[in-house]
This record gives sequence, structure tokens and C-alpha cells, in this order.
Amino acid sequence: MTTPPHFVDVHLVCADGNRTLTIIDVAERQTATTRAKDSDRNDTCQVLDSALAEGQLSMEEHRQRVATATTATTLGQLAGLVSDLQNSNAPVKMPDLKKPDLKKTVRVGAGGGWGMRAAVAGVLVLLGVAIGWGLYGNTSSPLSFTSDPGAKSDGIPATVLTPPKQLQSLGGLNGLLEQMRQRFGDTKGYSLTIYPEYAVLSRADPSDDRRKLSYTYRGGFDDPSTSAKDGDDVIVDLAAFNVEKTVGILRGAAETVGLQQKDVKPDNTYLSIDPSRDPLTPGALTLRASVSSDFGSGSITFAGDGTLKRIDSAID
Repeated sequence: MTTPPHFVDVHLVCADGNRTLTIIDVAERQTATTRAKDSDRNDTCQVLDSALAEGQLSMEEHRQRVATATTATTLGQLAGLVSDLQNSNAPVKMPDLKKPDLKKTVRVGAGGGWGMRAAVAGVLVLLGVAIGWGLYGNTSSPLSFTSDPGAKSDGIPATVLTPPKQLQSLGGLNGLLEQMRQRFGDTKGYSLTIYPEYAVLSRADPSDDRRKLSYTYRGGFDDPSTSAKDGDDVIVDLAAFNVEKTVGILRGAAETVGLQQKDVKPDNTYLSIDPSRDPLTPGALTLRASVSSDFGSGSITFAGDGTLKRIDSAID
């Protein structure tokens, strides 16, 4: 696509001296009130995932911030979710939000008002044409109406991707484990935390045995963030558990810990899978179903075969 023509940077100042921003400045500047895109929300979630992997956030803090990020409407709201984090190791960088600069202006006298208004109107028309062509145009320039061969039908059908999204279900859990096998060749790792619609996987760094890689799954595994290993990191087969029994325990977790299911929001239940700390069962798993609501939180700890280990009730 040909780059749209460069437009004159027009500044406006009313006859009474009140200053306004330039048209181009308003279009390009990112401030705290700029509306957020889906890519901005995804970048923020990646920074939060990196902070979780590095131990800056607890599971509950991470869950709450991710939930807020997915519904944020401005860049300022997203920046507030990561402003207290050390995110130099994060896989993405947040935008540098600027404050409006009102210094560069051109004064419009009372006698020259109509000329400036005509110039501004012309710029607005050209800007509208360029933006519309940039979004929807299929010609070599915004003023060319010759059909572009690239816009003609090529006979290639659409490819619809249907990865598992509802992960806390029989099909969702099995689908997630199969995605791991396809992506990495196995289901081994240090830990796996599964939320209703996304998951966080920690695996060994093949290039440095002192470090680990943290992947976020949202329909696919994104590029990882890296952090140092600690003493509790042990490689296990994270798929070595009974999926059907685990789903059943997840669905009954609220009542098990003394909460009412109607009070628990969908994203307030998550499953963590870690190596067992029992020296008599090397390679075994410990699973924990955690649930919370406005009336408390609790968890159920159990083995890979569904054997109950512990219940932490939400009611004292």
C-alpha cells in the first residue's frame, strides 16, 4: 500500500487568544485518555504475566489485574496496572504517554480568519480522504480510482481457527494439553496455572539451565518471558493427572470451601498444577483448585488421581 501524502501541520489559535492543539498532533499523540486497542490490552497482560513469573505479583493480584486490563478503555487505565512493576524483562514495552504540548501555535488575526478556516477545511478533507483510503482503499493512491489487481478475488478460502478457550472443562483441559504437545513436543514443565480462558506455563530454558521461561496461552502460546529458577522448580509431566476428576473438583470447589456458586464470578476460579513436595512420590503432581468471592476465598489441594490432601475453607 502506498504511503498517504504528508499533510501540513496546521495549528489553530482563536482570535481571542485561546490555544488549541494541531490536527496532526491530536491524531498521533498517545496520552492517558487515548482509547486503548485490543493490542494494548494484550501487551498489558503480557507484562502482568511476566511480573507473575518473576514473583512480583501473587496469583490473586495477577488475576485481578488481568481482569481489569481486559475491560480497560484508555491507555492511562492500562498504565496504572503496571506502573508499580519492574518490567524491564517483560516481552513488550508499554507506550510512553505524553502530555499535550500547547506551545507551537499560529495566531489567526481577525482579518485572516476566513483564509485560515478555508485552509483548515481543505486539510480536514484531505485528511479524511487519506484515512479512509488507508483503512479501506484498494488503489495505488487515495485519488486513484483504477482497480488494484490485488483487490480482485484470489479464490483462497478463509481459515477459521478454533483453539480451546473454555479451559476449565473436559474438552478445554485436554485441548490445552494437546496444544502443549504440538507446541513443545511434550507436556513437561515446572508449573501450569489454568484460568477459565487463559493459562500460564513455566518451562525450562533450553539455552540456560539457570533460568526458566514463562508462556501465556490465549488460543496459542505467546512468546515467553524469562526469569531465574528457584529451588522449588522441578521438571515434571504436567499432564499426569486425571482430567475428569479434576474438572469435577473444580466445578464443586465453591460449595466445598463453603461459598455459594452464584456469588463466584467465572474468572474467580483457577487451577494450579505443581510438582509434589512428597519425597516418597518423585514426579507426582499436586493440584490446587482455588476459588474466591466477595464473601471469602478457599482452596482444595489434591493429588493427580483426585485423592484429597487438604481443604482450606472460606469460612473460619
